Amino acid sequence: MADNPNPTVYMPTTAHREVKVDYDDDDMAREAIDAQEVFELIRHINDPEHPLTLEQLNVVQPGLISVDDERNTVEVKFTPTIPHCSMATLIGLTIRVRLLRSLPRRLKVAVAVTPGTHAQDAAITKQLNDKERVQAALENKALLRVVNKGLDGIDDIRD
Repeated sequence: MADNPNPTVYMPTTAHREVKVDYDDDDMAREAIDAQEVFELIRHINDPEHPLTLEQLNVVQPGLISVDDERNTVEVKFTPTIPHCSMATLIGLTIRVRLLRSLPRRLKVAVAVTPGTHAQDAAITKQLNDKERVQAALENKALLRVVNKGLDGIDDIRD
């Protein structure tokens, strides 16, 4: 049974930008990254409970992404559809994996639950930004399959 069997579905934004997925860290020219580019990378992630994307559920939004290219930091906040969403950690992990696989290694990625939107937002955020816990989670083959399912076909999407 889904935590939220009847979620509100939002219309995806119409603004789309082609994004580069394979950054060459050895390239002499440094390519700037912005919040819209990060949003393009995560907007089509599949929700683990519904046949909808995180954008359609309003879980990810451009306004909740901050990038400081000079300091090499990216922060993505996401908003679970309900305050007791049992999938929040999995959603955050999937966002983190997508960004770690797609962005240049120079960027430090932080993923957080939007404060006040989940009963355990601080604990989940701490877990999502603990390198050892993330690594251990990704060593679990069953969990990695679920994460990869959320990312299925994402690189093939061109609106």
